[in-house]
Amino acid sequence: MYNPKSLKAEEFISDEEIRDTLAYADANKDNIELIDSILEKAKERKGLSHREASVLLACEDEKKVQEMYTLAEQIKKDFYGNRIVMFAPLYLSNYCINGCVYCPYHIKNQHIARKKLTQEEIVKEVTALQDMGHKRLALEAGEDPKNNPIEYILECIKTIYSIKHKNGAIRRVNVNIAATTVEEYRMLKEAGIGTYILFQETYNKKSYEELHPYGPKSNYAYHTEAMDRAMEGGIDDVGLGVLFGLELYRYEFAGLLMHAEHLEAVHGVGPHTISVPRLKRADDIDPDTFDNGIDDETFAKICALIRISVPYTGMIISTRESQAVREKVIKLGVSQISGASKTSVGGYCEEEPEEENSEQFDVSDKRTLDEVVKWLMEMGYIPSFCTACYREGRTGDRFMSLCKSGQIQNCCHPNALMTLKEYLIDYASEDTRKIGEALIEAELGNIPKEKVKEICKENLLKIEQGIRDFRF
Repeated sequence: MYNPKSLKAEEFISDEEIRDTLAYADANKDNIELIDSILEKAKERKGLSHREASVLLACEDEKKVQEMYTLAEQIKKDFYGNRIVMFAPLYLSNYCINGCVYCPYHIKNQHIARKKLTQEEIVKEVTALQDMGHKRLALEAGEDPKNNPIEYILECIKTIYSIKHKNGAIRRVNVNIAATTVEEYRMLKEAGIGTYILFQETYNKKSYEELHPYGPKSNYAYHTEAMDRAMEGGIDDVGLGVLFGLELYRYEFAGLLMHAEHLEAVHGVGPHTISVPRLKRADDIDPDTFDNGIDDETFAKICALIRISVPYTGMIISTRESQAVREKVIKLGVSQISGASKTSVGGYCEEEPEEENSEQFDVSDKRTLDEVVKWLMEMGYIPSFCTACYREGRTGDRFMSLCKSGQIQNCCHPNALMTLKEYLIDYASEDTRKIGEALIEAELGNIPKEKVKEICKENLLKIEQGIRDFRF
């Protein structure tokens, strides 16, 4: 039986409910009266159920699809303004004992270079990331209790937070590691992580078990129930995601929204972020061997409908996607992107030799961080390096209430401008700096509260004088 309040994976992600939902969506994909009523509900900015959203996803009426895009763009502006949060992944280790058939880190791959960063190497990598201007990292590691135990991850986090080079500092460390225990989640929380991220890969249990034939990740229930254990361990910012291309996208879309509904029903707060990666070529993995790839237009529609369905949740897109695709989906709802990413173990300090390839997947957007920042600003977006909410305790339901009330504009908007100012002075090229200074001047007028605006102006002057790290 489907029960969003259940703590059992097969009850809050019910195969029967998903299949009933898809059948309902197929039966009503041309029901314009129903579609209009769902769009009207979406305009209330309170989200949609997985069934309502699935009807919109099935709808192919061009006029209605355009209405969805227009609404997604407006909701994105209402809750996130024109800010785009910047981050970079840091791969700590690609040792892994799982058998995931879509990932080159699987244990049977004997020719990929296996690597694990030492603490000394982490210092070099993080210093290189700081020298680009990054303030937020997402840590990645394969599942291997011997090579990547929780003690190693915790030591890495401590090292990363300790590194200060020139004006650089990593102010938020998000963690994407394998499903673990409540006790170990509590340890991660105590180490000061931001968001705990775990991709489901696929919500279809049968497909999941075929794609994960052996290793600890093969346990569907343990993996799917991980976010509940993380929240029990005190981590109130969690990030969901599926790997589009493994299973039918409409099935995954419904399952993803059901997972978000479950977190809301049980914990009172939905996912802090949702990621939307697509299967990409990597070492011994050929995406063409999978039958469920989605084209760019379908991908854009999925992004727009996630924004409509969970309006308060951040949406992440990585350098898996090209500049053109990222440009399209940023407009429709994406609020966080990576820049100048390496998916190898290390590679920021020194380019990885070709014969030592340790990449998890091919990067499509290979631009430098400065090029990405300049590109965003030329489109009218504010590249934000802000980490204030995490460090001010505005996480979980506290962040969501701030977002829902609209007060986020009085915190996040000025914080974005101040962290952009830091980037422009410390790291930007001359052309990027000129564009950024003009953007900041124009955007100051969009801060709602006059007092906040004046404080922001004062802090911007102090940043020019060499003082760093102001936040509301």
